[in-house]
Amino acid sequence: MARVVVCAVIRRGGKILAMRRKHASMNGKWEFPGGKLENGESEQACLERELSEELGIRGKTGAFLTESLYRYPFGEILLRAYEFDWQEGEIALRVHDRAEWVEPAALRTLDLSPADVPIAGFLANG
Repeated sequence: MARVVVCAVIRRGGKILAMRRKHASMNGKWEFPGGKLENGESEQACLERELSEELGIRGKTGAFLTESLYRYPFGEILLRAYEFDWQEGEIALRVHDRAEWVEPAALRTLDLSPADVPIAGFLANG
């Protein structure tokens, strides 16, 4: 059974926020910020918790956009992407070493984590 992971699509000025991991199995890979669902937690609550913990930002989870199923050597994940309305806080680099605002069409040029690639394609196609 796939582990559910949620990620945020945060937009500003026509661009989308991408983050580069600085440790763990995806070191140096770009991703949409988010994290793993905990037992009994809704996907929306998970995304809001993860963005507060990892980036220091708060806001509201919006509409579901798309999902990607990917089998990594360590297990299969189902990555579910949601719009996210960033309302307060400034980005803190806690588990990432870079944050970039990227044009949707340019997302596919990043060295993305494999599960994030289909989501980038979805966003680029608009």
